[in-house]
Amino acid sequence: MDRHKRPGSQEQMASHNASYGSYKYLQAYSNSRPPNIPEDEDSLRTRQMSSRRYRNWALSALVSLALVLVTWPATLGTRASDLLQGDVPNLAVQVASSDPPRHSTNFSTAVQWDNYSLFLNDQRIFLHSGEFHTFRLPVPDLWLDIFQKMSAAGLNGASIYIHWALTNPAPGVIDFNDWRALQPMFDAAKQAGIWIVLRPGPYINAETTAGGLALWSTSLTHSTLRTNATDIEASWQQYVDAIIDMTVENQISNGGPVIAIQIDNEYSQSPIQNAEYFAQLEEKYRSNGIVIPLTYNDPGEGRNFINGTGAVDIYGLDSYPQGFDCSNPAVWRPVTTNYHDYHESVNPGQPFYMPEFQGGSFDPWGGPGYDACEVLTGPDFQDVFYKWNWASNVKLISYYMVYGGTNWGGLAEPGVYTSYGYGASIRENRALSPKFDELKRQGLFLRSSPEFRKTDWIGDSTTGIPGVNISNPAAFVTLLRNPDTGAGFYLVRQTNSTSTDTISYSLTVPTSRGTLRIPQQLPGNTISLFGRQSRVIVTDYSFGQSSKLTYSTARILFAGTIGVRDVILLYGDPSEGTEFAIDDSVFSFPPDSLKANSIQPVIKPKTNQSPLLIYADASIASAYFAPVIPNTSKGSQFDAFWQFGSNTTILVGGPNLVRNASISSDGSRLSLRGDLNDSTDLSLLVPDTVKSVTWNGKNVRVNEVDGIPGFLQGRLEFTLNKERDIRVPSLTGWKFQDSLPEVKDEFDDSKWVSADHTTTNITQKPLFGDGRVLYGCDYGFCENTVLWRGHFKGSSSTTAVNLTINGGSAFAASVFINSHFINTISSLSSEQANGLFTFPSGSVKFGQDNVVTAIQDHMGNDESPNERSPRGIPGFALTGGNFTTWKVQGKLGGYTNFPDKLRGILNEGGLFGERAGWHLPGFSTAKWSTRSPSQGLPNGPGVGFFVTTFELDVPKDVDAMFSFEFTETAGQAYRALLFVNGWQYGKRVANFGPQTKFPVPSGILDHNGKNTVALALWQLTPAAVSPQLKLVLDDAVQGGVGPIAVKNLGWTPRNVV
Repeated sequence: MDRHKRPGSQEQMASHNASYGSYKYLQAYSNSRPPNIPEDEDSLRTRQMSSRRYRNWALSALVSLALVLVTWPATLGTRASDLLQGDVPNLAVQVASSDPPRHSTNFSTAVQWDNYSLFLNDQRIFLHSGEFHTFRLPVPDLWLDIFQKMSAAGLNGASIYIHWALTNPAPGVIDFNDWRALQPMFDAAKQAGIWIVLRPGPYINAETTAGGLALWSTSLTHSTLRTNATDIEASWQQYVDAIIDMTVENQISNGGPVIAIQIDNEYSQSPIQNAEYFAQLEEKYRSNGIVIPLTYNDPGEGRNFINGTGAVDIYGLDSYPQGFDCSNPAVWRPVTTNYHDYHESVNPGQPFYMPEFQGGSFDPWGGPGYDACEVLTGPDFQDVFYKWNWASNVKLISYYMVYGGTNWGGLAEPGVYTSYGYGASIRENRALSPKFDELKRQGLFLRSSPEFRKTDWIGDSTTGIPGVNISNPAAFVTLLRNPDTGAGFYLVRQTNSTSTDTISYSLTVPTSRGTLRIPQQLPGNTISLFGRQSRVIVTDYSFGQSSKLTYSTARILFAGTIGVRDVILLYGDPSEGTEFAIDDSVFSFPPDSLKANSIQPVIKPKTNQSPLLIYADASIASAYFAPVIPNTSKGSQFDAFWQFGSNTTILVGGPNLVRNASISSDGSRLSLRGDLNDSTDLSLLVPDTVKSVTWNGKNVRVNEVDGIPGFLQGRLEFTLNKERDIRVPSLTGWKFQDSLPEVKDEFDDSKWVSADHTTTNITQKPLFGDGRVLYGCDYGFCENTVLWRGHFKGSSSTTAVNLTINGGSAFAASVFINSHFINTISSLSSEQANGLFTFPSGSVKFGQDNVVTAIQDHMGNDESPNERSPRGIPGFALTGGNFTTWKVQGKLGGYTNFPDKLRGILNEGGLFGERAGWHLPGFSTAKWSTRSPSQGLPNGPGVGFFVTTFELDVPKDVDAMFSFEFTETAGQAYRALLFVNGWQYGKRVANFGPQTKFPVPSGILDHNGKNTVALALWQLTPAAVSPQLKLVLDDAVQGGVGPIAVKNLGWTPRNVV
């Protein structure tokens, strides 16, 4: 089919127009149609559905509203029951006598489940969740920002990893202080109405170093990791004890937001030692007060931990069907077609749970960047793949990631770089991406559809669906039906889920009013389905207190009760055409009958018992939020939680974000808080009693729209002038100091650690040498830059050194003989490299002590099964001599005695400037030379520190999003560490890429004070480098989450070795 033509000829369309029941009314709404735009349908749909956040949003239809409103219950030209297919009896609605038996942990009934879904405090829920790692946003005051955005998207849960390595930095040391604390996270989630599935590992994967295992455990234990071995069990005891202590009182059974704890992460139940490891963890939790379900996430349909030793309460399946090739973001993989069959074959007595479903993609060193990952898993991917999960009857799901954050310091495993943006719905700088709109459209539908929480899988296009016919095999249909109410949910995608073609189809389906052909009145009596699009067609869909859709091909954004009135907001793409029916009244919107960027009340209620039905263009629908109105009068422990503390909501259209809303006790005043990124019309659907409105504490003038009670319109003005009000300073006044004194003849390494071990628990043993083990973690240096110094007595026959250096993929290592640079080795794809480093003429001092210095970038430990990574020098051999002594130095104090307890174990490395604290606020550079990073290093290959300061003065109640950006020509041979107020917030590898921009959040940056930025520049070759660094303002909104505390401890003197 030509994608620019609609089903049916012009003559057919003309003949149909005369009989469309509601089309003649819609003609009065709009006297002209939008012009035909020469743009392909996929591009048009994507632009319409995602662009409103980046333009001025104007509800032009509400400004004029010269509308003819259909009064309820009008009898239109066509009745649904008039179009029954023959004498087919009405659908017999089978009402279940009771729910299936519920299961629990037998320690508490606060969380229960049956084969359909989860119950919390006796209420059935669809757990709609997203992944968020607080350790990747080390500013506790910003955690509420993320939770509020999740709630605004209609999510009701968050999946949260806890990082063992960060909180148990050394044996016997437990540190849940500052940004590692759990209680602020629990409190923020509860404030935003978000349930938590806690995932404390000990192993978490997460593209983090060693998969989150305590790094000391990878070298100090000797048994197989993640087994029931005695030394492994002992290693995690204190950590899990601390998790339990902080979580017990935050379980839902005690009024907290935590509803489940996951056991470890993506593992195999065999051999038995693995299963018994799970059993040990489970016993630990159960014997110490954890009463909520214990869960597991199984990758690749592995059937692990469902039954037998180590089995959990609720089993879940992880899936990343799109893969991780962001270099080809337009190339799709097909949907995984066996989800439902797999679930029914392995755990049909439990609800279908997906603890991790693809919400984006990681990007490797040298990759295309996260903008491409956002496209790979964009709104069209969400539309098709997320709804396919629904079609598989999934009722608990979490998207990995909803907010990715930053791999600051040494958090990353070698496969990923500093940004962990993940192409997620909320970007690394906390801005909302176009994916957020689709997530919200789905989230509000799920929240609005209690009948969808309990559905039977009836059949699909493969098995056949009793009583259902689909006209075109290019459309694939799955039917879910609520067994209590008979509500039907027909989930439709293209049979070829990767197709970009437009198809058309019709459905013949049973309803409570008999078997109907859907649609009744659209051109050609068909429904259009664009390429890479899904649709949920509902039948007998109840909403509000007493209303019901007979059917709808339009999408549902919101359905429920506002005040005393039932309200439903439907939407569609102007070019596709939609149709819906309430009782026997059919409403049809043929293609292009609705103006783009418009909204139309279709049914104006005569009484409070009549519903208000509104139809909108998809881009306008995306601008609506449905904040929960907390019910504070009852003193519930869960005031902010939908279903549990409140069933009261409103609709708010226009702002960039609505964070929360409240209504005064007398019902007359609505208070809204949220963000603006532009001036906008404000559209409200509120209880009739609301007469005044405030936005972020300021009065907003509102007017009733066309006599519809509770339908109000106002105007919100964006008064921020970004260029005028937010001064972005240039980074000038740089000071410079050499940071590689270790290669100078006079350097004294006598206080460094002697690298003299001859045994190791690291899996890979030394490749060659004299038996000494040169792995950094064996000496307390498990992260970031590590320096090695090998001493030998020189002679004329000592001509070279052969080194194999292991730093993880994308690592580099530079080698010096005395003060002479020899060469740098690196690898983008391999974890180690070998080189023969020939000593330059005249560099060796005969009969004297000579030193080979290797500076090695530690890119993090690998994830399972290679967490015991051999970072260091697995092989060394001196040509014409032998090493007498090896010395090693990483961050000051190693993992047992590092000085910066605020920023923690992974912030610093072994560069001299780091050990001396040059990167910290308050360190004096008065005696340093003046030099800009763009001038490079004065003496060729090596390391130098550049430091400067700048002031910011961001206006109050403005959330400004800043980044540091490198703007020089790509491909220069250097690496750089970016420190902002002491926090290592960027690792730049200029010759690999791809990252050039490094977002830094408020709380790390002081938005109203002095900031210190330090750049540790490592020049890899004799070729000159010229990094150019600037501060940029990515975006700014008026509103924000509130005051953000700044806690950037400054420099104090250190005993540098």
